[in-house]
Amino acid sequence: MLLITLIVVAVLAVAAAFWIRRQLHWARIGRCIEAARMLPEDQQVTDRTGPDPEGDALREAVSRGEWRAAAEALAAAGTDWERRYEVVTTLADAASDDDTWLKAWRAEHPDDPGAALVHADAKISLAWEIRGSARANGTTDEQFAGFHRVLREAHEDFARAVALADPADPTPYATQIPLYMGSGAPHEAMRELWAEVTTRAPHHYPAHTAALQYWCAKWRGSEELARDFTSRAVAAAPTGSLLTVLPLISWYEHKDTEATKADYRSPELTALVDAALRDVAAARPGHPRVAGARHLLAYFLTRQGRHEAAVEQFRMVDGYVGALPWTYTTDPAESYCAVRTQALAGAAANGHRNPGGGAYVVPDGPPKRGAR
Repeated sequence: MLLITLIVVAVLAVAAAFWIRRQLHWARIGRCIEAARMLPEDQQVTDRTGPDPEGDALREAVSRGEWRAAAEALAAAGTDWERRYEVVTTLADAASDDDTWLKAWRAEHPDDPGAALVHADAKISLAWEIRGSARANGTTDEQFAGFHRVLREAHEDFARAVALADPADPTPYATQIPLYMGSGAPHEAMRELWAEVTTRAPHHYPAHTAALQYWCAKWRGSEELARDFTSRAVAAAPTGSLLTVLPLISWYEHKDTEATKADYRSPELTALVDAALRDVAAARPGHPRVAGARHLLAYFLTRQGRHEAAVEQFRMVDGYVGALPWTYTTDPAESYCAVRTQALAGAAANGHRNPGGGAYVVPDGPPKRGAR
């Protein structure tokens, strides 16, 4: 009986020690995040890559029915085609939820090219909402039927938007890329659409990221086709265009799931990350896609053990997690914070100080998930 009692006491003591260790572990992680002046998991915004005050103001205006704010935003974009693309997609997302303001705009100006384009693009947003984000085997027949019905409507709406648009504007073509992807357009049709985009805006980053998805193996292409697409884009890319981020996206899409530690630290991938770092540093101030690029860089830098550089990227995007790779997980905030913690711990272990002031605190143990 005494032996059994001693065994029970020993087991309880081990369990208590383990519990205390775990509590200390998370307390240290909390201090680590606080010292770096970063936000906890429950304060991460999951539907944005970074702050977007102009987009927020625009969404708020149209929610009040102020369609003239939409027209003014498109006029202000002028021939900044990437900016125009962002405004159109922001408005289309808003209209897919409530298009009362868009109907009023189109009723008053039935031939307005901006209104026509937003209407067409909103159909794509609506179609994807109907389909949902699940894989094909998790999508119902009714969802697929609604998805393809709305995409067919969008084809007609885009034809009218193109007819009304400024001939120099690539936006009516660039915004059709998800339509081609979802409807299963053949490669030759996609190449024809792509020629319409690139003759007007050869280095249009949002269009390139959308087209890359079409050429990935999970949609209409393959790893080889995606690699060829990114190689051509990078070969002609001016510094600051962000196009050097494309090979990282392709690598993640095709290799990340089965990648080893050695794969992440290969000379080839290291060179790709370095090129993207230079491109991001040279991007124009206020580029709407820089934050998304920084999220991906933070991930790869952490995987490569370049923890101080990763922390720098995390510091500039913290508070927003609606970006690749976090959005490919079931809990983007948790995934982001797990990898961020790994970067902070690695920087602390190397004896560096955090950019928020004070020393890094080394977490006791691995992050919750995300480390391989």
